[in-house]
Amino acid sequence: MNQLALRSKFNEVFKKEKLYFFAPGRVNLIGEHTDYNGGHVFPCALSFGTHCVFCKRDDKKIRLYSLNFPEKGIIDADLNNISYDKKQDWANYPLGVIKTLQNHGYDIDQGFELMFWGDIPNGAGLSSSASIELATAVAMNKVFNLYIPQVELVKFCQEAENKFVGMNCGIMDQFAIGMGKEGCAILLDCNTLNYEYAPLDLKGVSIVIMNTNKRRELADSKYNERRGECERALKALQTKLPIKSLGDLSIDEFEKNKDLITNPTERKRAKHAVYENQRTLQAVERLKAGDLKTFGKLMNESHISLRDDYEVTGKELDTLAEAAWQQPGVLGARMTGAGFGGCAIALVKDEDVKHFIDNVGKIYHDKTGLKADFYIASVGGPARQEEKMY
Repeated sequence: MNQLALRSKFNEVFKKEKLYFFAPGRVNLIGEHTDYNGGHVFPCALSFGTHCVFCKRDDKKIRLYSLNFPEKGIIDADLNNISYDKKQDWANYPLGVIKTLQNHGYDIDQGFELMFWGDIPNGAGLSSSASIELATAVAMNKVFNLYIPQVELVKFCQEAENKFVGMNCGIMDQFAIGMGKEGCAILLDCNTLNYEYAPLDLKGVSIVIMNTNKRRELADSKYNERRGECERALKALQTKLPIKSLGDLSIDEFEKNKDLITNPTERKRAKHAVYENQRTLQAVERLKAGDLKTFGKLMNESHISLRDDYEVTGKELDTLAEAAWQQPGVLGARMTGAGFGGCAIALVKDEDVKHFIDNVGKIYHDKTGLKADFYIASVGGPARQEEKMY
């Protein structure tokens, strides 16, 4: 949908002066299911994401509309009485952000209308929900002169998803979207929120995102179950070790003490969290050194761990990763995101990308009956106000 069509649609739905905001999607290069375990992640913001159009009202009403879900119509809420309701569907994400800001004492003193349109494939695991949250947060911050630093907006958006929506996510998605930088990925310590930007100088190699087109409903998946398993494993280790998170452990420390975790499933989950954290740190060092071959090898190891120890891949993601490993010009491939469907990524030499897409697409269709979609990742900037759409 182009800018004129989007504005025309908004004029149909809402009638007043408008402001424009944008929040990107994100993809995680390595460091999966480590964010809520106090480890490191290495995501980047994407060039596509969620567009948001805002206009004020003269009362206390909130009206929300999404061009991605036109069948839901306009969803109405009252600024003085925001609460979660499953019937509000996608609108619980922006409403959760608004309610969280109110809970922290920020004065949103006027009703408004918001229209959203996103080109993040819905359910692909590229973080459409966090993108909606950050687009909303940036809009509220600007329009109501709240003067909240961007990193605090990130925290409020995570809180909204945890406490309002009820998805016990870590902070990676919101952080990557709120703090993204063009041409860079972010090495984030999820324990401290210390971060550094690492230039993505891939030297003739493309990041190819592979969408299984198997929908994954994160809130209904086994995400919270995995988090609970890791929390129980941590408590078992804490009977002997003075640690605050699994991310505090080296591989040697884990191996020496893993028998404290008597439940074998919980031990496997903790093993993934510890090893994946160390893989992420090593991968960033290899990237800085220009060693893309080892970076790719670590991506492969990440997928195997997510498949065997964390058990969040499934047939579709495994088929894509395994097909990718067989192709010429591929340095590495792995699932990305929470799993249970969604996307995988691969590092592919530029001259081999077309054959890669053709070959992997055919293998995937033959084995699953599904058609995969492929995107060449373009690394974008953070959530922000825009002068116009596009």
